[in-house]
Amino acid sequence: MQEETFYSVRMRASMNGSHEDGGKHISGGERLITFDNMKHTVNALLEKGLSHSRGKPDFMQIQFEEVHEPVKTIHPLAMKTNKVESPEEGQSLARFLLEKAGVSRKVIEKAYKHIPEWRGIRGAVVVDIHSGKRIDQTLEKGVRVSRMDWPDANFENWALRNNMPSNSRTKEALALASKVSDHPAAVAELCWSDDPDYITGYVASHKLGYQRITAMKEYGNEDGCRIFFADGSEDVNSYINYLVKQPIFIDWGEDDDSRVDRKK
Repeated sequence: MQEETFYSVRMRASMNGSHEDGGKHISGGERLITFDNMKHTVNALLEKGLSHSRGKPDFMQIQFEEVHEPVKTIHPLAMKTNKVESPEEGQSLARFLLEKAGVSRKVIEKAYKHIPEWRGIRGAVVVDIHSGKRIDQTLEKGVRVSRMDWPDANFENWALRNNMPSNSRTKEALALASKVSDHPAAVAELCWSDDPDYITGYVASHKLGYQRITAMKEYGNEDGCRIFFADGSEDVNSYINYLVKQPIFIDWGEDDDSRVDRKK
């Protein structure tokens, strides 16, 4: 695998102009592929951008670039699904899981207070677990995690073993969360989608695995959230460079599913 040449393919789509001109974010996507798969991948990302429930885009950008860095292979986080009856219960559970992952209650509440003002940010916000302050310095752009993928056959085996649908949403979310957590500075991730038809979110960490929460907002709500809680005493610039630049492949084996603390 390492001897092949890989390409990072990225798509972003928006309505009422480009993201830089204040357009509404509609959809995005990331793949890490060989050149032979380029046409199929670009077509799939085009279809994704054109058929999103957030609306019809009038701006789309699809770009690819050759990846020169060696591709690192990591295991996916083990997954657990937490069924809740309401977004209130889901958000309460999310706070509990973040605290269990190593984020103090004070920092969690401080981050939650800032979520309304971070809604327009296109990528993720990085928050220091010691101060509770945002430390990524990327303003409204946010940190966009890139250069990760999960080979289809391996993902489908994982989905079958875990009784999960083998759809791209699950694949992309778990691949991203697994990459985010695989750095020494990473403590936890909090995420829910801006898709009005999808209310499931998650808390993820190396310690707890990928904890799906079945309701994090009401249907019809287009406000999403992605916060990376990081140890600010580590090299934050190295962490962000890793998120953006380090090529990652996910590789699952049956033993990976036992690597999660399921106790509450």
